[in-house]
Amino acid sequence: MKPGAFTQFYIQLVFSPKHRDCLLIESVRPRIFVYLSGILTNLGHKSLIVNGVTDHVHLFLGLNPKNSISETVKELKRASSVFINDQRLFSNKFEWQEGYGGFSYSRSHIEKVYDYIKNQEQHHLKRTFREEYLEFLKKYEIEFEEQYLFEFFD
Repeated sequence: MKPGAFTQFYIQLVFSPKHRDCLLIESVRPRIFVYLSGILTNLGHKSLIVNGVTDHVHLFLGLNPKNSISETVKELKRASSVFINDQRLFSNKFEWQEGYGGFSYSRSHIEKVYDYIKNQEQHHLKRTFREEYLEFLKKYEIEFEEQYLFEFFD
């Protein structure tokens, strides 16, 4: 950071295993989520919470502007895939699906977003990932074409 540069960016990232496979089972999620949080910290970001369910993950962070969001996601996926495969957490090779969602928030929304991510399991008893993701895109008025969305199989 340069002297006199003061920033405050809060970002939620959302992405999924390749083919939206339901691989993030309860027994491996804590290890993967802690590792993802560590990657954020090593990149100079402030990891606020990492959580998700079997077919996707949410990361909420205070963004360090030295690293772009796209570079951050690329490194999150690369390093965590190496970790997951080195640790043999799954019988087949693990990969993340291409693409991600990124959403920004003001400081006044931190608690609400944190609680939303913390309660992913309860939230997804009522709504699928597809419904959730499309709601985000519409709420934030993000233009999209169906063909470029995650592969949804539900």
